[in-house]
Amino acid sequence: MRMLLLGLALAALLAPGESMAQSGASITLYSDFQQPPPASVMGALQDEVHAIMAPVGLRFEWRSLHAPRENEFIVDLAVITFRGRCDVADLASVSRRAGALGWTHVSDGVILPFAEVDCDGIRGFLRAELIHMKAGERDGAYGRAIGRVLAHELYHIFANTQRHGTSGVAKSAYSVRELLSPVFTFEGPASSAIRSGRGTAVLQAAAVGLSGK
Repeated sequence: MRMLLLGLALAALLAPGESMAQSGASITLYSDFQQPPPASVMGALQDEVHAIMAPVGLRFEWRSLHAPRENEFIVDLAVITFRGRCDVADLASVSRRAGALGWTHVSDGVILPFAEVDCDGIRGFLRAELIHMKAGERDGAYGRAIGRVLAHELYHIFANTQRHGTSGVAKSAYSVRELLSPVFTFEGPASSAIRSGRGTAVLQAAAVGLSGK
């Protein structure tokens, strides 16, 4: 209920008479970290989300869920909660555990714009490989991996589907190699699902509104 009320409150931030199409051309991602990540991890995370999502038509503006908000106008939104520690410190003490690395909230079959990413789970999953990397490369690799897990959840939200793809970012499970590979993208039907989904439609409407067409 708290999440649902938050969504309603954010949607109500549009000024009277202000249409969604007039308010901007990026989807707002509200992030909530249990522990703030290093700037290098955050930068890699955001860059990876952009690299994966921009080719299929989605653009995002990042904001902290806890930052002061005044006269905020949004086109569309998602709220992302990052669980645990989103850093690569003390890897030797990290243990691998079973479970999902990320998940999207669903209520009565309806996909909600709320997702969670398990930073501790991703750290444990990648621990052995991260330890053997050069220290200067770990933050970037780990941040990109988090970004890929988040991109998967954004796929569910903005393609408005509970289905998974058979390959690429939309598949139901990742290997360590896929999370750490140089490039990881959406493929085939998943790309089409996003392009025809709610997020792309909203951004297209916003672009028309802003251009005055």
